[in-house]
Amino acid sequence: MDAISLADAKAHLSELIDRVEAGDSIDITRRGKPVARLTTVARPRKPIDAALLQSLTAAMPPQSQSAADLVRSMRDDDRY
Repeated sequence: MDAISLADAKAHLSELIDRVEAGDSIDITRRGKPVARLTTVARPRKPIDAALLQSLTAAMPPQSQSAADLVRSMRDDDRY
């Protein structure tokens, strides 16, 4: 977590917002004492529609080979 003065925060607000969106947390100080904190806003997660997911996977054709065989063939053919 970084700390930045209020004057610097005013001058570089767009840059600070970009950093916060990237996951940083920034304390803003006034006369050397922390007075505010910039953090990301927790976004609510969308619920998973189980019926839609099940219908999607049911429509997919079954794989002709196992995952182990697929990885083995990729390794042997140098395609990974």
